[in-house]
Amino acid sequence: MTDEVPGQAKGKRALVLFSGGQDSTVCLAWALERFESVETVGFDYGQRHRIELDQRRVILARLKDGFPGWSPRIGEDHELALPTLGTISHTSLTRDVAFEMTASGLPNTFVPGRNLLFFTYAAALAWRRGMTTLVGGMCETDYSGYPDCRNETLQTLARALALGMDRPFEIETPLMWLSKAETWALAERLGGRPLVDLIVEETVTCYLGERGLRRAWGYGCGTCPSCALRVKGWNEWQAGRS
Repeated sequence: MTDEVPGQAKGKRALVLFSGGQDSTVCLAWALERFESVETVGFDYGQRHRIELDQRRVILARLKDGFPGWSPRIGEDHELALPTLGTISHTSLTRDVAFEMTASGLPNTFVPGRNLLFFTYAAALAWRRGMTTLVGGMCETDYSGYPDCRNETLQTLARALALGMDRPFEIETPLMWLSKAETWALAERLGGRPLVDLIVEETVTCYLGERGLRRAWGYGCGTCPSCALRVKGWNEWQAGRS
C-alpha cells in the first residue's frame, strides 16, 4: 500500500478500525478521501487508556464540523465491548504493570490476538452492513514488533475471512510501509494543517491515556513506547520540513 492521496472516491464503502489514536485517525482521513461511505468501529477491551474511546466521538464530531468535503461520507459509528480479552491478557495495556520487554523479545504491551479479534469482529459487522473493505492503521516500519501488525499476518487473515464468510473481504493498511514521520506528512497531505492540528489536540496515543500536559506533538506521558514513537516521528517530520 502506498501513501498516495487519491483524487476521488472509488464509490465503495469501507469500515475503519478507529481507536481514537493518531494512526487510526490518519487512516480514517485516508478512507474518507478514497471511499464514498465510511463507517467506524472501536473496541472496549479493558484497556488502561480507555480515554481513547471518549476521544473517538470528539474526533468524529470535529471531522464532521471542520471538513465539509468528508462530512457527508462519515457513516455510522460502532463500539463493541470485548471484556474477555482484557481478563485473559496479562499485559501492560490491560493491567497496572510497568512497561518492559519480555523474555520472548516482545514488549509487554503486546495483547495476544488483539488485532486478529478486532478484524474478525469488524468483518462480522461489515458482513451485516454490506461492506467488504476493512481499514486498519497497522504498520511494520516504525512499530513495536507486534506479530499481528505484520502485512503477511493481516493479508493471510483477509484470505481466511473471505473464505470463512464467503465474501471477498480485503484489509487495507495505508500506513504499513510508512515511518511515523511519513504518517504525519500523510496527514498534512490529506487534510492540511487543520487535520494535523486535530490529531495533535484530540488523538490519544499514550498507553497511559495521559491528557494533562500539552506538547508540540500533542498530549501524553512522553515516555511510554507509543509516546516515544509519536515524538520521534514528529521530530523527524519537523526536521524534514525545515
